[in-house]
Amino acid sequence: MKENWTKIFSVSNDDQHEENINNIGIAKIQSNPYQPRKIFDPDKIKELAQSIKTYGLIQPIILRTCDTCYQIIAGERRFLACKELGWSTIPSIIKDISESGMAAVALIENLQRENLHYLEEAQGYQRLLDDFGLTQEVLAQRLGKSQSTIANKLRLLKLKESIREYVVRGNLTERHTRALLKLPEEQLQENVVNIIVEEDLNVKETEILIEEILEKMKENKKPKKSKKVVVRDLRIFLNTIRQAIKVIKKAGLNPIVFEKDCEKHFEILIRFPKEMD
Repeated sequence: MKENWTKIFSVSNDDQHEENINNIGIAKIQSNPYQPRKIFDPDKIKELAQSIKTYGLIQPIILRTCDTCYQIIAGERRFLACKELGWSTIPSIIKDISESGMAAVALIENLQRENLHYLEEAQGYQRLLDDFGLTQEVLAQRLGKSQSTIANKLRLLKLKESIREYVVRGNLTERHTRALLKLPEEQLQENVVNIIVEEDLNVKETEILIEEILEKMKENKKPKKSKKVVVRDLRIFLNTIRQAIKVIKKAGLNPIVFEKDCEKHFEILIRFPKEMD
């Protein structure tokens, strides 16, 4: 059953009277399982811990009961900072809220910070749409965003999980990632990500590369014969060879590789030892 949005967000509207605040044992508190932020910067947590040590915890965290423990609704960073300080208890407010509500509040809290990864943001939007049965238009209104912003973020989720992992590891910008959506094959997307990282391509250079690949695919396509498409982009093939060499090295072989960039061609010489080290 879909949750009532207004009821969920009443958790942030109640007055925080002293009688509503409890000191809860940190050992009994678990992280929000729906927390959209997967990585917390340790340096930022230490900075927050220092601030709390100096000025105290100004705003209690919000929890909900879960069996014999508590789960964080809002205040994950404050919780980690207090844990860093070695606190045994932390001022908390206990609320009655559903799992869908936890996901919504965690997303809203993190959207207020600029360093939430755009893919995490997109996953959070999708969860809100699924759990509350909202349209993109209504979600945009309630988050104070434009509908196009929501739609563009959600489009990124069309990339397969494996490609999204490459994107995160390569530290690509959102515009880089959006350009990858034009490529129809996962292997092409993976190869282009590697090229972007290795050659440090900016967004414009990436878009030009992808357009060149698409144009060559269009030229080489033969509808009446095989549907297989040939892409004659040297960097794609070179990257494939280099990736294969990495796999070979992981298997225990140590090939000697010579690469030579000639005027009209590119040479790669690979020597394999007959015996493994």
